Amino acid sequence: MYIYNVSIKLLPEIETEWIDWMKNEHIQEVMDTGMFDGYSLLELMDPVDEDGKTYIAQYCTDSKARYERYIAEFAPLLREKGYAKFGNRFIAFRSIMRHV
Repeated sequence: MYIYNVSIKLLPEIETEWIDWMKNEHIQEVMDTGMFDGYSLLELMDPVDEDGKTYIAQYCTDSKARYERYIAEFAPLLREKGYAKFGNRFIAFRSIMRHV
């Protein structure tokens, strides 16, 4: 099992709109690619950052090839949609993990 992990630090003024967008648009678009089998949306509780909250979106897949296809074929457009909507009011860090 592979987990595509996206950690997103938000400015406070976009938090409500961003959560709504994630729950009602973005996550569904990622899942509609067919490259992932499940997801979680999490809020980082500790450490607390007074500059803004951090959220983590995790997408699970059974093969690294599916993840790589997502990154090559789907991720650029979906990332651009996020930047078009929220500009530089967030920072995203991406990683891939594997269950051992």
